Amino acid sequence: MPELPEVETVRRGLAPAMVGARFTDVVLNRPNLRFPFPPRFAARVKGQEVTALSRRAKYLVAELSSGEALIMHLGMSGRFDVHLPDGRSVSPGDFYLDGAQGQSKHDHVDFRLSNGARVVYNDARRFGFMDLVPSAELSTCRHFAGMGIEPLGNELSGETIARLFWGKRTPVKAALLDQRLIAGLGNIYVCEALHRAKLHPEAPAGSLADAAGRPTAKAKRLAVVIRDVLTEAVAAGGSTLRDYVHTDGSQGAFQHAFRVYDREGLACTAKGCRGVVRRLVQSGRSTFFCETCQPG
Repeated sequence: MPELPEVETVRRGLAPAMVGARFTDVVLNRPNLRFPFPPRFAARVKGQEVTALSRRAKYLVAELSSGEALIMHLGMSGRFDVHLPDGRSVSPGDFYLDGAQGQSKHDHVDFRLSNGARVVYNDARRFGFMDLVPSAELSTCRHFAGMGIEPLGNELSGETIARLFWGKRTPVKAALLDQRLIAGLGNIYVCEALHRAKLHPEAPAGSLADAAGRPTAKAKRLAVVIRDVLTEAVAAGGSTLRDYVHTDGSQGAFQHAFRVYDREGLACTAKGCRGVVRRLVQSGRSTFFCETCQPG
C-alpha cells in the first residue's frame, strides 16, 4: 500500500492537471471499487471546478466548487494516468512493478477536464475507493474523524510524541502506526525512522516520556528523524516496491536509500556499525532493524 510520501507524490503530479480545471464529464466503468460509489457520483462531480487538491494522511482530497470534497484513496494498487492535450500520457506516483498495473481493463474512472486533460483511475485489485462529503465536514467525516496529527505538520515534536505515548506499554512501532495518534505513517518509513533514532521497535512507547510526561531525548530525536525520512522520501518521489513511476513515468527512488527496510541479513549501513539487519514480525508486519544500532 502506498504510504504518505507516495500519496504526496501523486498529489503533486495531479495538481497541475486538475487544480483550476472543471470536470466536463465523469465516466464510471463499474458501479463500485472497494465500496460502491456515492449516489449520483458522476452527476455531482460533473461541472464542478477543482479549487484545491490536498492530502490528509494517505488520502487525496479535491475541493470542488460545489462545496463538496472528492476523497480518493489508492488502496493497494490504485494509480492515476494523466492524458494531456498534447498527446502525452503520464502516471504520477505509479509505484507498482506488477505487470497487471496500468492495463486498460483496470481503468475504472475517467475524469475529463475543461483544459483538455483526462485523469483516469486504474486499480487492478480494486481496494481503492472514492467518496463525496461536504467540505465543511471533512474533519468529522467517517474517513477523518479521530485521525491523528500530520507528521509533516507543525504539530509533530518531541513534546507531542511524549503526550501521545505517555503511559503506553504498546511497542513504539505499533504506536507510530496507530493512525489515531499520528496519521499517514506506514511500515516502511517507521522502520527507517526508528533506525535513525536508534530505537528498538519493541521498546515501550511510554519510554519516550519521563514520569512527568516530558519528552526524553529519544522522543525529540524521533520527531526530527520522522520528518527527515518523510521529507527525503517525498523529494525522491517515494519508493517503488516489488508489488507496488511519476509525472514523467520514472520510478520513485527512495528504496535505494533504505537503511534497514527489506535488508534482512545485510550489513547495517550506519557509519561505524558492524551490525546486521534483522527481521521480526509485529502484528503480522515485517519489522527490520539493527540490533547493534537499536538495542533492546
